[in-house]
Amino acid sequence: MVLASGVSYRRLDVPGLDRLSGAGVFYGAAVAEAAAMAGQEVFVVGAGNSAGQAALHLARHAAHVTILARGQSLAVSMSDYLVKEIGHTANLTVRLHTQVAAVHGAGQLEGLTLQDISGGPPAEVPAAALFILIGLIGAQPHTDWLADTLTRDDRGFVLTGRDLPRTPGPRTDGRWAAYRCCWNRACQGCSRPATCATGRSSGSRPPSATAPSPSSSSTSTSANSDTALDREELDREE
Repeated sequence: MVLASGVSYRRLDVPGLDRLSGAGVFYGAAVAEAAAMAGQEVFVVGAGNSAGQAALHLARHAAHVTILARGQSLAVSMSDYLVKEIGHTANLTVRLHTQVAAVHGAGQLEGLTLQDISGGPPAEVPAAALFILIGLIGAQPHTDWLADTLTRDDRGFVLTGRDLPRTPGPRTDGRWAAYRCCWNRACQGCSRPATCATGRSSGSRPPSATAPSPSSSSTSTSANSDTALDREELDREE
């Protein structure tokens, strides 16, 4: 049995954005939509690892990709290998101190109004797609029904992988204590015997990586390394 409970992601507060959801505006979905972006102008909102990985993946297909970030530097919240790879990608641009102020298009996204939050004038740009990857801050995993079965963190994400301590044993509340069945990096074991969490990366990994570091999971987990890292880094960014 495969359980894909998912999460309700944090929304970008821009007037009219919701009416274009799925019609050029996407929360995540970079892998699924990448091929359809061939020859298009694409924008990615976010400054964490997930945004960086998505932008690099989209750049393989789109004419041009622009990362929109409110901060002063991607290095504050993104892994160094991603920052370097972005800098070496010819059709990928980063606009710092920038946020989306408005979206344009009737039934399909056609353009954006970008606001320089440092005080510069707004700019209108054509856009075929806007991918929003602003982290898991405020995201609501659909795991309440697992509360009495699996160990979760304080946000409701199922604990797996590196988040699990080494020592197994029953909990006093009746649930199994979270533990990792082995310390192989490829293992995404969960907090109950015969339960396994898995996922796949939405973008590139550093050349030295020896095992997958998924950025999204089919079971709303917090231990997949890219997702967990994004949450911590975006907490600092906010």
